[in-house]
Amino acid sequence: MQELQLPGYAFKVRTASRGEQIFDAVRKKYVALTPEEWVRQHFLNFLVEHRGCPVSLIKVERGLKLNGMVMRTDIVIHDRNGRAIAVVECKAPEVRIDQKTFDQIFRYDRVLKVEFLLLTNGLEHYCCRVDHEKNELETLNEIPRYEEMLRNINPING
Repeated sequence: MQELQLPGYAFKVRTASRGEQIFDAVRKKYVALTPEEWVRQHFLNFLVEHRGCPVSLIKVERGLKLNGMVMRTDIVIHDRNGRAIAVVECKAPEVRIDQKTFDQIFRYDRVLKVEFLLLTNGLEHYCCRVDHEKNELETLNEIPRYEEMLRNINPING
């Protein structure tokens, strides 16, 4: 798999009848090792090990409904009360992060109303803070640590 612009980690990979699988510590199971999953697992590790996100407050491939359609978010981070505070969209390294990608995460946010939107293809990473009351989006220079996310939560968003 391609080297990413994320810290490496000791992942567990196995070969199964359907191909290679990687262990997802959040879902506690092996999943198909696709290029997008490679990015997702590295980004999950980054969030837990380098940004202090508690594994117990992260959901992977969470389903949600928008206009009757069922969609799946890649990663959702929750506060200690279980409220979603950030959503992450992961793409394979060869997929460009463009307006279409941003539109996808904005659709998720119409349902979740989170404070932070994160997009990554493992090579490029984007983080935005959303102020739903003012209908404003602020691009951040770096992905905040979990405790910083909690301090920056706007109670009106929830």
